[in-house]
Amino acid sequence: MTGARAAILGSVGTRLKASRTRYLVLACVVAAYFITYLDRVLLSVATPFIEKEFSFDTITMGWVLFSYSIAYALFQIPGGWFGDKVGPRTALTCVVVWWSALTALTTLSWSATSMAVFLFLIGMGEAGSFPIANRALSRWMLPSERAIAQGTTHAGSRSAAAITPVVVVALIGMSSLGWRLPFLIFAAVGILWAIGWYAFYRNTPGEHARVNEAELARITDALGPFKTGKRAVPWKQILSNRQMWLLAAMYFCYAYDIGTFLSWFPKYLNAARGIELAKLGLFASLPFVAGLIGDISGGVLSDTLLKRTGDVKFARRAVLAGGFFVSSIAVLFAAYTEAPEVSIAWFALALFALELTVGVSWAVTLDVGGEFAGSVSAVMNTTGNIGAAIAVALTAWLATHYGWASAFAVIAGLALVACLLSFTIDASKPMYRLAEEPA
Repeated sequence: MTGARAAILGSVGTRLKASRTRYLVLACVVAAYFITYLDRVLLSVATPFIEKEFSFDTITMGWVLFSYSIAYALFQIPGGWFGDKVGPRTALTCVVVWWSALTALTTLSWSATSMAVFLFLIGMGEAGSFPIANRALSRWMLPSERAIAQGTTHAGSRSAAAITPVVVVALIGMSSLGWRLPFLIFAAVGILWAIGWYAFYRNTPGEHARVNEAELARITDALGPFKTGKRAVPWKQILSNRQMWLLAAMYFCYAYDIGTFLSWFPKYLNAARGIELAKLGLFASLPFVAGLIGDISGGVLSDTLLKRTGDVKFARRAVLAGGFFVSSIAVLFAAYTEAPEVSIAWFALALFALELTVGVSWAVTLDVGGEFAGSVSAVMNTTGNIGAAIAVALTAWLATHYGWASAFAVIAGLALVACLLSFTIDASKPMYRLAEEPA
């Protein structure tokens, strides 16, 4: 902060009404999550149509989708490092332009191999989106707003998951381009967002013209002054921290479960529940609407507990454990209930409870990661998306050889494991300590 700004703050800071630019930043990040999931859910909704055009069987399509998932998992840490290295403004612009262009190019696919290559390249770009977006919030959101902010961002992604099936099915039906039309439209949406992000976002509040002295003071008081100079990511401390791997293991379970829904739920409704393709969009959307509500509710509940108790460990643990436990039970009822409508209602409860946990998990990476939240969340999300990649291939195999109920039984078991792991998470303990000098 310059001397002039400090003088102004000292004289009028107590009377000046704080601006709320951080909420506009949050809105931009929510939009980024929304656009990421437009593309991600687009793949699963288009799967029955792609299978029909290319005559892929379920296992072949599973390996095609696996190519996306494994790239998404492998490039989490490079993506998070990229965001910490060059700053979220440039990094997020680059990765969104990359995957949007590749989404458009996917329409040129002519075989399973070519589509797998395009999806792998999309996964490379999308891998950095969540860690970089998480880093984008680390210097903007107050600690008491973190879980709500993370719940809201993931609600943005799940709102895309909720509306994408309906929109995609409608777009496919209205054009001779078939499944290719939504790929082209969603690619254009991503590029437009990237232009707007680069124009509006700044890496720190002090750089942003819309942030007044009162808001800057509030952020600085809560987070401390921004440290200038380049700092090396303390990988040794992060990767040797026991809690890092407990958090990652918990998120592995979460990502396996949500990955199954994102990749295979429309196919499951069509193949196992007999829901026609024309009605698929609506029925596939309903559980994701419930998940959207869960995203926001989990963040609100955790931050409310934090404000009332002052105990961040309890505030994070309570929501994580409760959400995973309820989801485990609800998935079993959903899988083994015969009536399709009742089954979908149970699935809605399962996704609501599962999504209570996601914003809180990412809030923990801000609690313990600080200015290196991008790298911490990248490690967590790498492990998680290895789980999601396994889910894509393993679910296809289980459904083919043992039936769809067996695939959902695995989901229930992993949710219970995640519930137990959540009791080991302590959001009050930072994962690293830095010397005062920049590295």
